[in-house]
Amino acid sequence: MKTSDTKKLAAITAAFFITVTAFSGCSESASSSQTTSSVSQAAKSDIDASIAAEDIDVGYDEESSVGITFADGSAAIDGEGATSEGETVTISQAGTYILSGTATNGRIIVLADKTAEIKLIFNGLDITCSDNAPLLVSKAKKVYIVLEDGTENVLTDSASYSLGEDDSNTDGAIFSKADLTINGSGTLTVNANYKHGIVSKDDLVITGGNINVTSASTAMEGKDSVKISGGTFNISAGTNGIKSTNTEASDKGFISVTGGSFTLVANNDAFEAETVLSIEDGSFDITTGGGSANASMKSDGTPNRNWQNNMGNGGGGPNGMGRPDDNGNGTGGEPPAMPTADNTDTTDSTSTSAKALKAGNEVNISGGEFKIDSADDSVHSNGNIVVTGGNISAASGDNGMHANENLTISDGTVDITKSYEGIEGSIVTIDGGTISVAASDDGINCAGGSDTGSTDRMGADQFSSQDGVELNINGGTVTIDAEGDGLDSNGNFTMTGGKVCVCGPTNGGNGALDYNGTATVTGGTLIACGAVGMEEGFGDNSTQYSVLHDLGSTVSANEKLTITDSDGKEILSFTPTKTWQSVVFTSADLKKGETYTITAGSQSETVTIDGIVTSNSKGMSFGRGHGGGRGF
Repeated sequence: MKTSDTKKLAAITAAFFITVTAFSGCSESASSSQTTSSVSQAAKSDIDASIAAEDIDVGYDEESSVGITFADGSAAIDGEGATSEGETVTISQAGTYILSGTATNGRIIVLADKTAEIKLIFNGLDITCSDNAPLLVSKAKKVYIVLEDGTENVLTDSASYSLGEDDSNTDGAIFSKADLTINGSGTLTVNANYKHGIVSKDDLVITGGNINVTSASTAMEGKDSVKISGGTFNISAGTNGIKSTNTEASDKGFISVTGGSFTLVANNDAFEAETVLSIEDGSFDITTGGGSANASMKSDGTPNRNWQNNMGNGGGGPNGMGRPDDNGNGTGGEPPAMPTADNTDTTDSTSTSAKALKAGNEVNISGGEFKIDSADDSVHSNGNIVVTGGNISAASGDNGMHANENLTISDGTVDITKSYEGIEGSIVTIDGGTISVAASDDGINCAGGSDTGSTDRMGADQFSSQDGVELNINGGTVTIDAEGDGLDSNGNFTMTGGKVCVCGPTNGGNGALDYNGTATVTGGTLIACGAVGMEEGFGDNSTQYSVLHDLGSTVSANEKLTITDSDGKEILSFTPTKTWQSVVFTSADLKKGETYTITAGSQSETVTIDGIVTSNSKGMSFGRGHGGGRGF
């Protein structure tokens, strides 16, 4: 490739679970705001996710480059700056090196000045090393790996390393103590049998290439950061997929993805950032922990021990990997101790986390196409989650989305097709977007934890206080199918806009709406159906009229519910997919003194709006069925 032959490479759906008919609250896309929380802006401003032009540029001057060819147990070098001893090549000077050929027990070592920038052109290279990293960058300022167009390049290590004092921390097939960039349009295959696949102890930047990694442990790691703007990735990881681990500074330990195509199977977390995980674009097909079929929770809310045991006996987990014991060995015996409340993982060998997208401070999604099948949370942050775009389809064995602090959705599509709890956070705010949730427990839960009383499920997160707990719906289209509470806030619930449908519980121990503080509606449209027993409506501190009404008998599943005014005009309609008897509805079209007819199956009853809240409920609700009073 000549200097002029530069290439710049950058990789430039959800269906509702519930059938909704005619109800304007859930059948239209909502206009949405583009607001981002101040917390999110602060978190993102701490990181420098920019990618320099030289990280994208794949041009080089072939005439001034050094040629290195491996063959027949040796390496021929054409030029200065490198030396060889058998199949081991040591590069000691800045410059461009074109590498090709095959070594059955070879190594490439970069040991240059700390100011040196080195470009390695992989031009049909196949290196196997029996006792160490096939590529070790011991000292340099920055190293570029350029994957020559149309070439296949393979690096393979063995299951054990023979390490000395100088390289005792080497634990990856590609291991760099300097900044590392990978670009180009060729193919790189890394077979990491010892531990990790590609490791940089500084920044790892990838802007192109077809990259295949199979690793015993983590596939790709950049300690200070991982920045990806393009490329095609096929990853099978014994533990984590892609991670950044620096805990020493708030502007490090992040992952930024602005493009690329990812097929990623991991026994543990797929993407794990110590601070911020930011995704702006790309396509993602992610499976963790064997997928949601290896759910950490059964449908009745009890722990699913099959998740741990299947990983140990070769069933369920990818690569036939067992659940690791304290020594990192798959045992298949008794499951390990369950994680702490925040489920933060510190080592590969003891990790029990199998999340798809995970960060310590914030997960920020502004674009991209996601297909997720995770045994643990599909999206998880020990701090905040901010979604301002993208299309996310997720099946989770635990929570679809969980934030220990704030979870904000202002645009995009979120389709959680399977979960224990769908969306969970201390403060959940929905300003826009199209959201669909199917949950075996709560649909949206502001407080966390488990209503079933089980606290030992993998990924269980408990909130001990109701202070600062809120559910705020200001826009968007939300559809919920929940076996537990539909919308559950252990604090307050406020609705100012948006369109919400809830197909709630069939048992009287849960409600379509559930809150411990107040429920206020000032705008928007909501219709929520569920069982009689714990039903709740909005409080009389609202400014928009609402109705909580219990029908005389249970309505069968898939019977259309319609609410019409005195002229027979349809105000709202919804077709719940489960049996129900109690309904809450609110709309700007409701007027005081007007009589409305509620029709469902063979039942038809009328209700006259006589106040800001109209209710006939006599359920055993601990909430505020009418005017904030107890429903006894």
